[in-house]
Amino acid sequence: MGLLEFNKLPINTLVGADWKTFNAITKGREIDAAYKGKYRLTKAVCRLLSTLAPLQNGRYEKQLASQALEHDPVFILGHWRSGTTFVHNVFSCDKHFGYNTTYQTVFPHLMMWGQPFFKKNMSWLMPDKRPTDNMELAVDLPQEEEFALANMMPYTYYNFWFLPKYQQEYADKYLLFDDITEAELKVFEEVFVKLIKISLWNTKGTQFLSKNPPHTGRVKELVKMFPNAKFIYLMRNPYTVFESTRSFFTNTIQPLKLQDISNEELENNILSIYAKLYHKYEADKSFIPAGNLIEVKFEDFEADAMGMTEQIYRDLSIPGFAEARADIEKYVGGKKGYKKNKYKYDDRTVQLVQDNWNFALEQWKYDI
Repeated sequence: MGLLEFNKLPINTLVGADWKTFNAITKGREIDAAYKGKYRLTKAVCRLLSTLAPLQNGRYEKQLASQALEHDPVFILGHWRSGTTFVHNVFSCDKHFGYNTTYQTVFPHLMMWGQPFFKKNMSWLMPDKRPTDNMELAVDLPQEEEFALANMMPYTYYNFWFLPKYQQEYADKYLLFDDITEAELKVFEEVFVKLIKISLWNTKGTQFLSKNPPHTGRVKELVKMFPNAKFIYLMRNPYTVFESTRSFFTNTIQPLKLQDISNEELENNILSIYAKLYHKYEADKSFIPAGNLIEVKFEDFEADAMGMTEQIYRDLSIPGFAEARADIEKYVGGKKGYKKNKYKYDDRTVQLVQDNWNFALEQWKYDI
């Protein structure tokens, strides 16, 4: 158990942003009165730590910037709470994969300089379980990269965690890339490649393994960046996804937000953005070359993680399963006693999902 409770953090994760990004995200945005203290403390710590960012930038330019990526990434896609974390953890047992770590999500500018000191302190302070689902938290575990990207540039969907009143705006611009400018998109591509190179350097991998739900809305752009990337798309019972996402967003946003948002508004945003993300993926998956996409029901993966993992390796022509089998089996075997949250669908939940997400129920053949 870490020294700090997740829902009582005195700062939010923007402490790890560079100064330019922090100012760009918050400029002109209203900070509600209840969070001005958190905002000021986060800003002060960010200002102090951002003075160290040039040390990493110098090392990056000297050591990594000019190096080409050996392989295009493997992307694990799917809406939040579709099982992406478990699949990410399984595949990251393969040591040829590199990935973004939990530490890196908060301090992406303190990777190539100062990491041992700051990581030790972060490990001491942070809780050891995610409050929403009891999944383990540790500084070196694989983590989705959107939080890291949010500390490296202002053009990410996860700005909504801090400024939830603008969630729909951020979704249209930076989740779906519908309203993103060419200049913003160029920065996104450059920063993402930088993150990948630092992640591979840090974890000593040769191929980047991405687990990032927002990438589900960016397939077309990702294929342009990485023509031979592999994609694993996870589907899960929409009733479970709705209940779990509502719980996850409601709990996770508490220590991060600098504005209030009602539970009703957050719920409406979840219903709306799920539909937008679903249709954007369905429209853009045709850009993925044949043989580079596999779509999997999470319930099938969970029932036979080893068999499904081997099938994914085979179908996507990913090398190295034989060498990674023992490590994957050890991880999967260690999860057999893991207690998941159980969800009961009340009449209101059932009706909301049927009214708003019936397209997913029908296409994926989940019982209505």
